[in-house]
Amino acid sequence: MAELGLNEHHQNEVINYMRFARSKRGLRLKTVDSCFQDLKDSRLVDETFTVDEVTEMLDGLQVVVHGEVESELINTTHTNVLLLRQLFFQAEKWHLKLQTDISELENRELLEQVAEFEKSEFKSSNKANTESIKPKLAPLNEGGSAELLNKEISRLNEENEKLKARLKTIETQATSALDEKVKLERTLKELQKIQGDYKVPHNTQEINNLEKTVAALKSDFERTLNDSTANKKSLEEDLVSTKHNLLKVQEQLDMAEKELERKFQQTAAYRNMKDILTKKNDQIKDLRKQLLKYEPED
Repeated sequence: MAELGLNEHHQNEVINYMRFARSKRGLRLKTVDSCFQDLKDSRLVDETFTVDEVTEMLDGLQVVVHGEVESELINTTHTNVLLLRQLFFQAEKWHLKLQTDISELENRELLEQVAEFEKSEFKSSNKANTESIKPKLAPLNEGGSAELLNKEISRLNEENEKLKARLKTIETQATSALDEKVKLERTLKELQKIQGDYKVPHNTQEINNLEKTVAALKSDFERTLNDSTANKKSLEEDLVSTKHNLLKVQEQLDMAEKELERKFQQTAAYRNMKDILTKKNDQIKDLRKQLLKYEPED
């Protein structure tokens, strides 16, 4: 805002308070006017008065007006205290400490700026008398540990999705390797059976060809087994690394949860965040159980 340097939301809050203050001020001025009118109606009935009578009437009027003005000033002070109380309560809810500069309350330049702002906002009497519904104070945006925790939760969700995809890929590769191994073992058994049942032929060339075929099949089988073993070892190393990363993330999450419990104890935000962390720990435990299936046997 150009006049007071506030944003639009806070400008509206200031306008609502100024409208309230103008309404209260108008009522109090009417009360003061009524004091003078009562004096006119009740005492000014004669054409002439003595000095003592005039002094008595003015003294009485002074007492009444003094009491009205004093009451209004006291009420204004108490109203301002209630307004500050609302702001401080909201700040304390989010562990903030607000500060005020009392010397700025007597800054003539700022006071004139506020007066000009009031004139520009309440040009017509209709606008000044329009009542508006005062909204409740909106909560401040989350920050600090809560914001960091939300970012950590989002990061863990992404990490979980990546781990699930990787686990699915690993399971597919492992299943394919096992199927290939079973096929090769079945083929080898069939060849061994054929070799055992096969009668020695009279043609030496056929025997040599058969022996070469069996040797080639054995070589392919051994190479496939070696590749499967290497792949299994690589997968096991990846699983171990993933497990360590998960443990590290779990440790960081536990530290963040403890920090959050210290700062947000006995608050709704604390309970909500704790529920989220509990669900996240359960997901990590399920993932660890799935990963343990692929750890090497002792």
